[in-house]
Amino acid sequence: MKFTLPKKSRTPILIAAIFTLLVFPALFGLFLVSSPGDGRNVQILDFGKGQSLRRFASILKERKIISSAGLFIIYARLSGEDARVKAGFYQVNDAMTPIEILRRMVAGEVYEMRFAVPEGYSIYQVAELLAGRRLFDRETFLRECCSGPLLRELGIAGKSAEGYLYPCTYDITPDMTAADLVRLMVGQFDKVYARDFAGLAQGTHLSKREIITLASMVEKEAVRPEERPLIASVFLNRLQRRMPLQSDPTAVYGVRAFAGNVSKQDITRPSPYNTYLISGLPPGPIGNPGRAAIGAVLKPAATRYLYFVAKKDGSHFFSTTLDEHNRAVRTYLK
Repeated sequence: MKFTLPKKSRTPILIAAIFTLLVFPALFGLFLVSSPGDGRNVQILDFGKGQSLRRFASILKERKIISSAGLFIIYARLSGEDARVKAGFYQVNDAMTPIEILRRMVAGEVYEMRFAVPEGYSIYQVAELLAGRRLFDRETFLRECCSGPLLRELGIAGKSAEGYLYPCTYDITPDMTAADLVRLMVGQFDKVYARDFAGLAQGTHLSKREIITLASMVEKEAVRPEERPLIASVFLNRLQRRMPLQSDPTAVYGVRAFAGNVSKQDITRPSPYNTYLISGLPPGPIGNPGRAAIGAVLKPAATRYLYFVAKKDGSHFFSTTLDEHNRAVRTYLK
């Protein structure tokens, strides 16, 4: 017995077949290459570990980044990319096509803010930079730099992370906290120090903290890179002779950034860091030195210099006697 659908029943099926074969592919193709906006709607969205792609597609639709969550999932499955997407934060906008969005997620092009720590900057200067970039609140970052539990976790014996925030460029993600950033910076310092300097340090009478403290002073004093080993030799020679270090940057640490000159008020201001008033090294670093400054302390120039004075061009005149130094002061600091 042959079964035939009535003509009225055949019409919807025929329409559905035509839609499936002709209209849907056209709509699907248009969806893949078009975007719902002009790019002014920018969103940073978290595709967390364990989150389903279907849920993320729904968020994209809710935020008006794509026009259809269902078509996005169909495309991901047909292309075989649904199992290859990577977790993380993604910056997307409504001018991006679904093809571009999925490509970024498969490639793992997560959203990160790049932040560079200049050599020699103190924790206060780093905090100002972070606040200026609107990455972290200044006081929040400084509080984490001085957090007792965090310092113990990181193996830092001092009162702050000063000296151990390694100067380089860092990628900051939206889910990162100020404490996470401090951990990242100190972790980078530990890696560089262990690799490049731990062996050299064993041949000195200086502790790790003393090395970094000296390096932070060298970093602040040196304008010309080639003078770092010479400046390091002056400080080491003075320490050996139990002479005050009289380093200008130490006199203003915690008060203002060192800009190359100090006043009489600065060098007479009571401070545990002011090497015009204390003997020996400050209680800790006055900034975060880079690789070259640390290397200069561990491989100083072989000199008998005990003094140096800045010249107009940023270089220094080095002296072995006080008379020679006083003449240089009169010459270069008129």
